[in-house]
Amino acid sequence: MIKYILSILVVIVSFLFVQEKDNVAMQYASYVTAAGMSKNLHVLASDEYEGRETGKKGQKMAAEYISNQFKADGIPPYKENTYYQEFPLSVIKSMPAEISINGKQFIANKDFYNYPGLSEQVITTKSVLFLGYGIDDEKYSDYKGADVKDKVVMILSGEPFRKDSTSFITAKKDKTKWSYYKTKPDKAKEKGVSALLIVVDNVEKDLTDNKHRLESESMKLEGNKIEMPVIYISKEMANTILKKKKIESLKEKILASGKPLNLVAKTKIEISIKSKIEKVNSENVLGYIEGVDLKNELIIVTAHYDHLGKNGDVVFNGADDDGSGTVGVMELAQAFAKAKKDGHGPRRSMLFMTVAGEEKGLLGSSYYVQHPEFPIKNTVCDLNIDMIGRQDEKHKDNPNYIYVIGDDKLSSQLHTISESANKLYENLELDYTYNDVNDKNRFYYRSDHYNFAKNGIPIIFYFNGVHEDYHKATDKVEKINFDKMEKITRLVFYTAWELANRNERIVIDSDKK
Repeated sequence: MIKYILSILVVIVSFLFVQEKDNVAMQYASYVTAAGMSKNLHVLASDEYEGRETGKKGQKMAAEYISNQFKADGIPPYKENTYYQEFPLSVIKSMPAEISINGKQFIANKDFYNYPGLSEQVITTKSVLFLGYGIDDEKYSDYKGADVKDKVVMILSGEPFRKDSTSFITAKKDKTKWSYYKTKPDKAKEKGVSALLIVVDNVEKDLTDNKHRLESESMKLEGNKIEMPVIYISKEMANTILKKKKIESLKEKILASGKPLNLVAKTKIEISIKSKIEKVNSENVLGYIEGVDLKNELIIVTAHYDHLGKNGDVVFNGADDDGSGTVGVMELAQAFAKAKKDGHGPRRSMLFMTVAGEEKGLLGSSYYVQHPEFPIKNTVCDLNIDMIGRQDEKHKDNPNYIYVIGDDKLSSQLHTISESANKLYENLELDYTYNDVNDKNRFYYRSDHYNFAKNGIPIIFYFNGVHEDYHKATDKVEKINFDKMEKITRLVFYTAWELANRNERIVIDSDKK
């Protein structure tokens, strides 16, 4: 009985010990300041840096500024004499596809459009498979799917809704017979579709809304394989493919029945894609702080410092996206460097990496995981910061929040550490809305942490949600809430501090990807 009571006391004492604040950690967290982030962001998000588009002058200037700040703050380069991990890119000039249906030529940017970056190829077929709202998702078993490999597939854009405005996915959760199936191109790629045609409501409106992106160059890492083209087509073009059937009546049929559609249109279609390619280099900027007794293990902190560049004289400054995360990483690196200088660890090594190419398809982080400077097996986790300086509509009256995404996907311990750090030090509202596997925004897949996660490395993605200036020229430094940024970045610091200094490496004990 005495032994039992003693064991209980040990557990209680241990729990209380864990809950105590770490004064040393608090000392160095204080070096993460709103003033420091403001100073750096006013430089990186200025017009002089021309929107920091990957491969362009402004991005090169930003890389130089970040590396100079690392050096000034006593953060060593990841290898002798350089902070840069260079990676080669193919710049693909914007060229519309050419499409003919039964010998009739359709007009690009009138009847259809495509985003730049399609691989050069010619696709011909005598039939098109129409699948309603999308390629099947095996999680929803009402629809067994179709054989789509090597076929041209046509689907409707958006998410299907019943006439009572209940979405299919909600209805499915309510145990009705309705089913939801994805419209996302990644499902089509996964299943081997040769080309995906997405029927949109208004081509002209889409062209206006997405003008800058449609006119921008695309980039790919050199050596990437030919990818499935995605073409957005008008209803009139879809009707030509379907011949006697009409897209609107088929849409009504799907919505009325709640059942997916599998229809083969015997139509001859040719899609020809040409491209102009230029070779350039870009660079990730890596600052490295070597650990002490557990130095072979590595914590990575990331943010992307590239943005959308400029359109004529209009500069897309990207203050929140992701200047905010970039200057947060710079502050964190400085804080850990000061701790190291004063003899306070970290026990594990720290890699502070600002990456380029995120806006072009997570290219910089993709290159890093394909060519890691430190073994992937020794990488404990990645803490990724992408947009932390603004508020979204949901939290317009409460800046004391942050969306936390992915913290429980691979390691339950990472989630616990994150929650504990927040309760002890910052008391932010941790919003897990976008951590839901059914989140239609799919933010888990849309920033640099994902390249680490899909290689089995636990991650946390810190994100403030989108706002009215997202990907617009109005995302300026004057609208940034630096006090909010300070609190969030300090939360990242405390989480990283625990991960770097705890006795045991966090376990990988779940698979919620």
